[in-house]
Parts: sequence; structure tokens; C-alpha cells
Amino acid sequence: MSEPTGPDPSTADAPTGSSAEPTPPDTSADTGDAARDLADVPAVEVITTVAVHLMSASAVKLGLAEDGERHRDLDEARKLITALAGLVTAGAGEISSFHAAPLRDGLKSLQLAFREASLVPDAPGQGPGEKYTGPVLG
Repeated sequence: MSEPTGPDPSTADAPTGSSAEPTPPDTSADTGDAARDLADVPAVEVITTVAVHLMSASAVKLGLAEDGERHRDLDEARKLITALAGLVTAGAGEISSFHAAPLRDGLKSLQLAFREASLVPDAPGQGPGEKYTGPVLG
């Protein structure tokens, strides 16, 4: 029987005296900093920021952004609008009407744009997010 001519490839990258499993980087400091940063942000700001991201993503998936037809995906838009409707409906009672009213208006605009973009429109009350908002009619 011959002896191996080189190092064992399964341990070639492992430092001497350690296991072959790499050690994950220490992210506890980063996590602590992020948690501390989030602790300083009011809830209304987190809610509205998430809602704006959902609105923007919905608009892109509806094809309303620049070069929109290329990014149009109504199935994805439906999911995003439904998530937005849930957030706006649940969060509206927790934030002032000063913040909730524009979110509701944006949501309704997206729901109407979805209805317009659909080749076969959903029945009233069956469109994206309408289980949370009720039927949205133009």
C-alpha cells in the first residue's frame, strides 16, 4: 500500500490544531449596534418606512416605474399590496391619522392600479388586500 503524496484536501484550509469547520465571524457587536440604533427610532417611523418600501416595491411590480413593463409581475404585486394592506390596517390605530391617511391613500391607489392592470379583474372584495380594507372601487 502506498502512502499519500500530499496533504489531505479535506483539511488543507484548516489551521493546524483546529477543526475543519470554519468559525463564523463575531457579529454580536454589529447586532448590538443595530438594536441600539433601532431603540432610538419611534414606532411610527418604522411603520411608515416599511409601508413606503412596500408601496415602492408594489409600484415597480405593477409596471409603474421607469422601464416598468420589464419588471411587471402582477402575482408579486398582489403579495406586496396584501402585505401593505395588512400593515396599514393593523398599524393605523397605532399611529396618528396624520401618518395613516397618506398610507391609506397610497394603498388605495395601488389597489386601483392593480385592478386596471389585470386582464381579468378580481371581483369586488377579492383584489389584493381587500380582505383587510374591504372592496376598493374606482
